[in-house]
Amino acid sequence: MNRPRRRYELRSDALNQAVDALVAQAREQFGGRDDDAAEYARQMVVTALRFLRDDPADGDFKLVNAAMKELRHALRVFAPYESVRKVSVFGSARTLAGAPDWVQAERFAEAMARRGWMIITGAGGGIMQAAQGGAGRDASFGVNIRLPFEQAANEVIAGDAKLVNFRYFFTRKVSFVRHSHAIALFPGGFGTHDEGFEALTLIQTGKSEMLPVVFVDAPGGDYWRDWAQYVDEHLLGRKLISPDDVALFRVTDSVDEAVAEVTRFYRNYHSSRYVGDRLVLRVQEAPSGDALAALSREFADLLVGGAIEASGALPEEGTDAVGLARLVLRFDRKSTGRLRRLIDRVNEIAPRGEAAARAAAHQIVPAEMPADAEREEAE
Repeated sequence: MNRPRRRYELRSDALNQAVDALVAQAREQFGGRDDDAAEYARQMVVTALRFLRDDPADGDFKLVNAAMKELRHALRVFAPYESVRKVSVFGSARTLAGAPDWVQAERFAEAMARRGWMIITGAGGGIMQAAQGGAGRDASFGVNIRLPFEQAANEVIAGDAKLVNFRYFFTRKVSFVRHSHAIALFPGGFGTHDEGFEALTLIQTGKSEMLPVVFVDAPGGDYWRDWAQYVDEHLLGRKLISPDDVALFRVTDSVDEAVAEVTRFYRNYHSSRYVGDRLVLRVQEAPSGDALAALSREFADLLVGGAIEASGALPEEGTDAVGLARLVLRFDRKSTGRLRRLIDRVNEIAPRGEAAARAAAHQIVPAEMPADAEREEAE
């Protein structure tokens, strides 16, 4: 028997009533939001007040306070472009202008921008500046980290409303992952490897939605090729990852192949979410009945009973992506490499018609930034 979840609140009726009244007043003044949003806001206020009860060190208070402010500001900056697909580009800040890796990043970003994508970088120099120069200011986001060296915002994105400055790496990483539909990595140092391995870890463990990850060398280069060999020999060779985990990324020295890896992933596939114990894949067009039966047989190893079934939007999904078809399956939640291969198959067998055109129609839309966004960030 499932017991009702206990309400998250303070140990004071008077304070709980005051919090409820405050949230109700805020909803009325700010135009109101749905009940779920108001409940989350109430719980955030309760958490802040519980901190007073816990009496943590001032530094801990400062960390949590600053993190919440940074995340809120970043969400506001990205919100007007929510419907536009974005690729995060990582690479060394020390790469010199005109170097082969620089040219690759510039060409990649330019090609993605032509296809209606936006580019997110760490806003620094080197590979980051190359990518933002290729995409152009209008198609660029910068998520800068405040460092005592080598990380002033580059001239392409400096002063733009789409530049967000972070104090903490962890809040910056949340923004990268939260808003990315693909990740492209060019040669870089510790930070680049950290971002690459973290992205793969989040995908592998199901903590991030599936998305394409591509490692791009200079033409004829061996930086990522040697890295992939290390992964194959030392991670896969020692059975520290599964054979299908290598499907979670691609290594190439071709910009055209890197672009194709990203765009092909969204040829039919759109997004996914869980509804109870079912994984729901949103797609532009569902495969035929015979094709679905074949997929169920081919990928039976990742199903926890049943088959892959076509469906319309489920009631639990609300109004999210209502115009798309669904593929519903009971996924074992651990075979993420196999899940990636399933998505690839769904893209391969999709009818070549309106689906591809709809999937490509992610154009940059005019956005109006909150007038006080820059002022709030500085506070």
